[in-house]
Amino acid sequence: MSEPSAERRRAVGGTAVSALLPGLGQILAGRWPAGVPALTVWLGLLWVAVARFGRARSALRGPWDARLAVAVLALGLVVSWTWSLRDARGAVRRRRAGTSQWRLTLLTFARNRTALLGLMAIGALFLMVSLAPLLAPFDPASQGSLLTSRLLPPSMLHPLGTDRYARDVLSRLLYGARISLSIGVLAVGLSVTIGTLLGAVAGYLGGLVDTVVMRFVDAVISFPRLVLLLAIVAVFPRSVLLLIAVLGLTLWPSTARIVRGEVLGLREREFIEAARALGYSRRRIILHHLIPNTLGPVIVAATLGIGDTIVLEAGLSFLGWGVRSPTASWGTIVADGRGDLLGAWWISTFAGLAIVLTVLAFNLVGDGLRDALDPRARA
Repeated sequence: MSEPSAERRRAVGGTAVSALLPGLGQILAGRWPAGVPALTVWLGLLWVAVARFGRARSALRGPWDARLAVAVLALGLVVSWTWSLRDARGAVRRRRAGTSQWRLTLLTFARNRTALLGLMAIGALFLMVSLAPLLAPFDPASQGSLLTSRLLPPSMLHPLGTDRYARDVLSRLLYGARISLSIGVLAVGLSVTIGTLLGAVAGYLGGLVDTVVMRFVDAVISFPRLVLLLAIVAVFPRSVLLLIAVLGLTLWPSTARIVRGEVLGLREREFIEAARALGYSRRRIILHHLIPNTLGPVIVAATLGIGDTIVLEAGLSFLGWGVRSPTASWGTIVADGRGDLLGAWWISTFAGLAIVLTVLAFNLVGDGLRDALDPRARA
């Protein structure tokens, strides 16, 4: 049997298996990084669809987040099955087509098992957050009987116990992840956008512009961040949007320094000289030529910054200057249980573990991206 014919038979067999059970064809072919997530996601979503069918049906007439959870559930089942099928069909074509730089980066990242594990943990966390209305056993703000349901240890009815107000800890943990992750992702997105633009402008233009921007960066860094955050949230009414704005507007200097350093090395390269010779404007050179070539370090910095922001938000909420109770966030859950650490250890413990594991997952992904995007480490 010729080599192309054998490859074609293996591709057809993998496609047939993947059509029956998404991800299984990749696993049988030895492509575990692609197969295990697809199979795990599809089986998990299928379990949610079967176990929470009644709740999902009633959620279609419920609030927007419940309808969004049902849409994510249906879309996840379709996308995981479709992606697994298309991936199995295209395996042979990708082997024949060779390896591009982006594919080489993805392969390098996939060989880093700790980074891949962190990425799977982050994906599972975002999926659980999206499906919180279907997964949470109770309403996170509803209180049970203070006589019979207060400070209950983990049980079948309350898998992570209840707090001093008889609220289910698991439900508050799932809904609190929404707040903590939203603050982390949006604040880092804001800071990365500001830092990238200012760093690219300062590095490319140089001269007085560079001096002014970098002295402003030094001035922002010189302020104690925690003291500045406490002062701002004490003056203005507390809200989630305020936390996102404050964190985003105080975390950008590190990104600006990274981008400026990259741009200083890129602005004298041949492709930038060619863009100048063609008469391109400074705006076009910065946005279309310089910034895309600095995205590698920026992505790594953003990934690591999300974990730092989650910890910072949890610290502010623990001190009472973050998210207002009864809105659940991981920091407020830890603060709610600090007075009952000996008698009701589960309140603060599970929220603290969620913070630690989430930050660890983001750091693992950041380290893996740093190695995958570095050509020297890749070689």
